[in-house]
Amino acid sequence: MTALDMIPDVTYPPTDLWSDEPPLESDLHLQQIIILLSCLELLWRERSDYYASGNLTIYYNAEQLKKRDFCGPDFFV
Repeated sequence: MTALDMIPDVTYPPTDLWSDEPPLESDLHLQQIIILLSCLELLWRERSDYYASGNLTIYYNAEQLKKRDFCGPDFFV
């Protein structure tokens, strides 16, 4: 018996999954978000009273309907 015989079959997820989330625009876009987060963390390294992130969808209104047009912010604090 070889090592390859002991590896279980790998099941891959489908590649046609639907999502209503827009994809990240580009690698540059991701790098810009990382730079913004890094700068803010450096600037506010003494603070712990904030939250910052990017490329997330925020549902801030309990009555907001998902069927309406909505875009998540690229970066938020």
